[in-house]
Amino acid sequence: MHLVLKFNTQMNIESQLSENVIIALKNLYNTDFEAKDIQIQKTKKEFSGDFTVIVFPFLKASKKGPEQTGSDIGEYLKQNQKEIYGYNVIKGFLNLTISADYWLGTLNEINHIAGFGLVTPTESSPLVMIEYSSPNTNKPLHLGHIRNNLLGYSLSKIMQANGNKVIKTNIVNDRGIHICKSMLAWQIWGNGVTPESSGIKGDHLVGDYYVKFDKEYKTEIKDLMAQGMTEEEAKAKAPLMTSAQEMLRKWENGDAEVHAIWSMMNSWVYAGFAETYKRLGVDFDKIYYESETYLEGKEKVEEGLAKGAFYKREDGSVWADLTGEGLDEKLLLRADGTSVYMTQDIGTAKLRYDDYPQINKMIYVVGNEQNYHFQVLSILLDKLGFKWGKELVHFSYGMVELPEGKMKSREGTVVDADDLIAEMEQTSFETSQELGKLDNCTEEEVRNISQKIALGALKYFILKVDPRKNMTFNPKESIDF
Repeated sequence: MHLVLKFNTQMNIESQLSENVIIALKNLYNTDFEAKDIQIQKTKKEFSGDFTVIVFPFLKASKKGPEQTGSDIGEYLKQNQKEIYGYNVIKGFLNLTISADYWLGTLNEINHIAGFGLVTPTESSPLVMIEYSSPNTNKPLHLGHIRNNLLGYSLSKIMQANGNKVIKTNIVNDRGIHICKSMLAWQIWGNGVTPESSGIKGDHLVGDYYVKFDKEYKTEIKDLMAQGMTEEEAKAKAPLMTSAQEMLRKWENGDAEVHAIWSMMNSWVYAGFAETYKRLGVDFDKIYYESETYLEGKEKVEEGLAKGAFYKREDGSVWADLTGEGLDEKLLLRADGTSVYMTQDIGTAKLRYDDYPQINKMIYVVGNEQNYHFQVLSILLDKLGFKWGKELVHFSYGMVELPEGKMKSREGTVVDADDLIAEMEQTSFETSQELGKLDNCTEEEVRNISQKIALGALKYFILKVDPRKNMTFNPKESIDF
C-alpha cells in the first residue's frame, strides 16, 4: 500500500510535516504511528535545516540505528514531496530543509486571501491605546526613535489583528528647558534663518541649534572654571544656561514674544517629523502635546491631595508615599508649584481618558530606562481612579547603541533617521543597478522599488532583535545587501 504525502498551505507546517512523517513510516516500515508520537521542533541555529524530527521513537519499527532511520525518512520525504528541498542527519535528529518554492507559494496564497489570519473587531471588542514615538521638539528623529516607532506600530497591527480596537497615540515633548536651549541659540546665532531660506528640513534646523547651544555652553563652563569656579558652579552660572532658564520662566508666564518663537520653531519640527513618519510608514490616530497636558496633571495631583491620596511637605511640595507598595516616596509637584515628568504623564492620561473613556488597556512603548517610572505611574493612576491604571502595560525595550557607545543628541553623536533611510535607499538603488535585475524599468520605477527594499531591510534589521535586548547598531551592517 502506498500512501500519498500531502502539503496544504492552509495548515500549520509542523502539522503537515507530522502527517507526512507518519505516511513515510507506514510506507517504509509498515507501522502505524499517531501524531502524538511525532516530535518536531525548529532546527537549532548551529545546524542546517528548518525543522528537526526526533528519530529515536521510530527505531523499534525500523530495526535500524538512528542515523540510518533518519536517512531513510529524509530520503523518502525528499523523493516523494517536492516541498522538501533537502535533509541531513545528526545522530538521532533528522533536519529537514523546506524549499523556497513552498515558502513563496504560501506567501502568494496568503496574499490573495482577504483578511487572512485577522480577527475583525466588533463594537464589544476591547479598546487598546498604544503610545509610541514620544519625540522632543528640539531635535530630529534618530535611530532610537526608529526602533520605538517600528515596535509601536507593529504592536498596534498585532493587537488589531487579534480583534482589538486600537488607538495609536503619540505624546510630543514640546516644552521645557531643552526646547528653550534651541530657541535661545536660534535667537543669538540664527539671523532669522528658516527651513525655507536655508533649504534645511525643519527638525534638522532646530536640532542644529540645540547642538550649537551645547557647544557654546561647554565653552562658557570651561572659561568660568578657568576663573576659579567649580564645575558645578560654572554649570549653574554660565550665561547661556541662566538665559535659557529665564526664557523658560517667560514661556510658563505666557510671554507673547517667547511663545511666538516657540510656536514658529515647533511648527518647523512638526513638518519635519511628519515627513519622517511618512517615510517610515507609521502614523497616529491622536497626538497629544506636553504643553497641553502638564497643567491637567497639576489639577489631578491637587485633586489627589484633597482626597488624601498624596501629602504636602512643609516647603509646599506634593509627594506620594509608595512605601506601602515596596517603593519610595515620589515627588509630584515641586515647592514652587511646577510639575515633574510624572505629573505630566498623569495629565496626559487624564486627557486620554476624557477623549476615550472606554479604554480597556493602555500600552506605553518606552525604553527600559523608564521601567521604574512606569511602575510608579501605574500605582498613581490607580490611586487617582483610572480603571486601567493598575493594569497599564509598559512595553519595555532595550536601548540602541553604536559600536563606540551611547548616542548623545546634544553632542550630535546620533544616527539620524532621515540620513539612515536615505543612505539605505541609495545603496539599494546602486545595488539594483549593479545586479541588472531592474534593467527593464524606468529610473522612477527603480527608485520606487529601491525605496521599498531599503525600508524592508531597515525594518527587518530592527525588528529581528528581541525587543527586550539592547542592540548595537552598525550602520554598515544595516545596509549590507
